[in-house]
Amino acid sequence: MKLKYGQTVRIGFAFLAICAFWQMYNNVIPLMLTNTFQMSETWSGMIMAADNVFAVFLLPFFGNLSDRCTSSLGKRKPYILAGTILSVILMMFLPFLDNRYAASPAGILMVLFVAVLCLLLFSMGTYRSPAVALMPDVTPKPLRSRGNAVINLMGAIGGIVYLIIAAVLYPESRTRGAAHVDYFPLFLFIAAIMIIALFIVLFTIDENRLAREARSFNEKYDAEEEKAAASSVSPHIKRSLLFLLLSVFFWFTGYNAVETWFTVYAQKSWGMGIGSASLCLTIATGGAILSYMPVAAIASKIGRKKTILLGVALLCASFFSMFLYSAARNSFHPALYALFCVIGFSWAAINVNSLPMVLEMCKDQDIGKFTGYYYAFSMSAQIVTPVLAGFLLNRAGYHSLFPYSAAFSLVALLTMLFVKHGDTRNISKKGLEAFDVED
Repeated sequence: MKLKYGQTVRIGFAFLAICAFWQMYNNVIPLMLTNTFQMSETWSGMIMAADNVFAVFLLPFFGNLSDRCTSSLGKRKPYILAGTILSVILMMFLPFLDNRYAASPAGILMVLFVAVLCLLLFSMGTYRSPAVALMPDVTPKPLRSRGNAVINLMGAIGGIVYLIIAAVLYPESRTRGAAHVDYFPLFLFIAAIMIIALFIVLFTIDENRLAREARSFNEKYDAEEEKAAASSVSPHIKRSLLFLLLSVFFWFTGYNAVETWFTVYAQKSWGMGIGSASLCLTIATGGAILSYMPVAAIASKIGRKKTILLGVALLCASFFSMFLYSAARNSFHPALYALFCVIGFSWAAINVNSLPMVLEMCKDQDIGKFTGYYYAFSMSAQIVTPVLAGFLLNRAGYHSLFPYSAAFSLVALLTMLFVKHGDTRNISKKGLEAFDVED
């Protein structure tokens, strides 16, 4: 039995576009808020958390809503289509308003910026769960870790494409000492990526046919394992699901603090521009890209849970090592690139296997809803952490960023030990040959 890699890559273009957008959002919006609009770290952190406030409600809602969709396009594609088009239109207003405010500050421009930002966050929230649920919809259960590795690989490529574009458009020589930076070209590139990705998914994926084939396989798979559908709501599985979702919350709390605040941290503590800081994130993303398929293979050998535990432990150790370095020196050293590679590997080990573990505990007709649960917890963490970390940076200093992230990674490691379900299951080969094809 083999994953249809070509099909999964084409599906992954939706996630590629989403990740390119969010990488830009997390890197550029804090700079706009703190540099152009002169907001404090606490206030900008609160605004950065708004996307996650929307997501806690929108992702489960639209995931569940898409489960019930009966469109001729499929369950998920109508949401991907409408959400992408609306988001592209809205996002192009942000650099325009940022430039206008820099040229002539006015309170109304700041209000419009925040209002458009909120509308954009709403539109992005309408299709993230459907876009992510598309892969497990059309992929047999035993292949979902490998499929999720491909999807995360595509997402990482989206992130690294953004980071390369940012590094090329905004080298340190251009941004150092600049009174204002025009980010309109960067937004235009990301908008183009989102539109291209939309066309690939719309015109190359026959969602309805592929979902029927996967459902047929999964019925046989569950029957072979003698796993009744009712078992998915048993108290033991609910307990494992709760601890897994808590782990998701804690490791996102730690990781997103660095993701959100690193460009500002690097600027304040190490004197780095956005281009140089983006290179660090590019190295981490590159480490993840090289790791996605290997960690899927590792999970098939030792199990999803052990692979996640390895990733969380390494993530915690990396953040703590970064703290020790920053406590000793106040400038960046290229040796830190190795730590960013380890961070990339760690995050890959976690991300490839966590969503498949959640979906292993649900029925096929609830994939969108359980995908929404996963994102509700991850986004809840990202509501808390920009505000809490921003407040901590403001009060205790920027040196507190990495111990903050290390501490929450350690808590995630502890809660993950209580997860007993959702791991990889052994399967027989009988009756599975229908999926033993490449495309």
